[in-house]
Amino acid sequence: MSKKTLFPAKSDVMARTPDPAVRAMLEHLDQAGIETPFDRFDAQKPHCGFGLAGTCCKNCHMGPCRITPKSPRGVCGADAHLIVARNILRWTAAGVAAHGARGREAMLALKGAAEGALDLPILGPEKVVATAKAFGIFDESKTIPQMAGEISLILLEDLCRTIPGPHRTLEALATPERLAVWKELDILPVGAYHEVFEALHRTTTGTDGDWENIMRQVLRCGLAFAWSSVMGSAIAMDCLYGLPKRSRVSTNLGAITENTVNIAVHGHSPVLVAAIVAAARRTELIAEAKGAGAETIRLYGICCSGHSALAKFGDVTPLTNAMGAELVLATGALDLWVADVQDVFPGIMDVAACFHTRVVTTSDSARLPGAEHIAFDHHHSNLDQAHQLAERIVRRGIQSFGERQAGKVFIPPARMDAEVGFSVENITATFGGAERLLDHLKSGRIRGVVNLVGCNNPKVVYEEAVVKVAEELIAHDVVLLTNGCAAFALLKMGFCLPEGVAGAGEGLRSVVGPLNLPPVWHMGECLDNARASALFRGLSLTAGEPLRRLPCAFSSPEWSNEKGLGAALGFRLLGLNSYHCIAPPVAGSDKVARFFAEATQETLGAVMVVDGDPVALARRIVSDFDECRAALGWSPCGPPATDRLMALQQEAVHAHAHAHGHQHHHEHL
Repeated sequence: MSKKTLFPAKSDVMARTPDPAVRAMLEHLDQAGIETPFDRFDAQKPHCGFGLAGTCCKNCHMGPCRITPKSPRGVCGADAHLIVARNILRWTAAGVAAHGARGREAMLALKGAAEGALDLPILGPEKVVATAKAFGIFDESKTIPQMAGEISLILLEDLCRTIPGPHRTLEALATPERLAVWKELDILPVGAYHEVFEALHRTTTGTDGDWENIMRQVLRCGLAFAWSSVMGSAIAMDCLYGLPKRSRVSTNLGAITENTVNIAVHGHSPVLVAAIVAAARRTELIAEAKGAGAETIRLYGICCSGHSALAKFGDVTPLTNAMGAELVLATGALDLWVADVQDVFPGIMDVAACFHTRVVTTSDSARLPGAEHIAFDHHHSNLDQAHQLAERIVRRGIQSFGERQAGKVFIPPARMDAEVGFSVENITATFGGAERLLDHLKSGRIRGVVNLVGCNNPKVVYEEAVVKVAEELIAHDVVLLTNGCAAFALLKMGFCLPEGVAGAGEGLRSVVGPLNLPPVWHMGECLDNARASALFRGLSLTAGEPLRRLPCAFSSPEWSNEKGLGAALGFRLLGLNSYHCIAPPVAGSDKVARFFAEATQETLGAVMVVDGDPVALARRIVSDFDECRAALGWSPCGPPATDRLMALQQEAVHAHAHAHGHQHHHEHL
């Protein structure tokens, strides 16, 4: 059977997706005749086999060329190995640019706040001090703004460097063992901008014809992605807005209130979202909302803007990832949709048009036809106007509230509480130091640690793979870290509650139970992969072992875009395997496929593992962890949680959701 026929249909999603609110909204949209990403995915079938295999080249206009037994080379002479390598390099470079572009805005904001050009407080002085010490610029005679300004310039230089020199973020924070590996492979990046520039250059017509050399540039881009686009951006955000704060929140569609001005923030950039959070708290704007007939103003999080604001400020209710945005819009209860950058599908405009919801775009990089544009300009010359822009945006939401059509409001009652805001700092404090956490790993009470993240992809049933991997891993005593789009599924299904530990193995329960911790620790948005890598790095230094020897891993079961490719690559460069249910488009070249799945074991100490069955994928992680533990001489782990314990977890989750559902229904009546 062709792989083209194996992708799930919308009917499969409606039958099997784990969240009852998703099923209810898909049925509601069906009845209303409004299409969703799942309808559009079905309409694309059968998918292009050349695209799936990565053997279609469109880099020049002599083609497009596709590789077949009849035509094994493109017009220029490029074979399948070169074409697949060039395509995957361009994907990787796009991921570097994507996270780097949104990170640059935060770096510029940190610089402006430090210099006094922006009316922004620096809310993370402890992060400023820690980073200044790591960069070797700490001096007790310097003020926090002075050190923050120096940090911003280092981050911007690492992002934009053109004159070759040391990548200061990477060299300050990477372990000596990894630095030696990367230097030996000659993959240390000049800077993120340069590596993207170079990637596009060497994949143009008649430039680099050596697929292996192309893959070396893939690795350079992977380092630029991890240490500038992700780590550099995360440092800037933590310095400017402070570290995450642990809190308990409600999530899923049942948490939407009908008698409030409801504003959704959607995308990835924190600068204007932070100002919107502040504006929504202002007494005069709340008074205007009450004057319009609302009780107050509420903010809802879509994709990473929601995660970021939630972890930093609270006051944001997380609802869904990028793939589910149109389902949330179809509740008819959102008055304003604020779209900044990335993972904002153009399809949201069609759904918004069916309701009263206004859409505002806030970045020159991400406009939508038909949306109102209230934004920073292309040069970011109006960063100092963030508060004024935010005030205009919130007032648009208040105006739209008066246009809401009560007859079109449909809110499924599914609702779940979740604990959020975990960081390396508060995790180690909870355990009493990294040594105590490591002791649990050595003893076998914790089998390993996995960063379970990633976007969603309709090539597998929506959110099912993430949930099944999580269920299997916690049953085998694996602690999960999560952030970004995958985190929504785990928040909604009860994994981020202490009650969710009922489905965990006995060892994991014995560790997190007394501390009243959930089995899954929510760390924020997709950029907060940097938190997971920092925790892994801390365990490595505490254990005195390179990361490649530890039972730690990265998994993005449902990944779908260029940033997801970069994230997986970033962790493999650290020496950690990455595990997925969806393969990248490299099957058309056995050499490139072997590079990812086998060859990097020798050079990096880690490989890419793909298995379309999420349970089998999780069990492969468990098996690999047991091999790591045996090689280290650590204690073996106990058996997995029994079916009874798994059932207990589901009962606890369903009982919680049922109780909240009745509460919502009562309030609605």
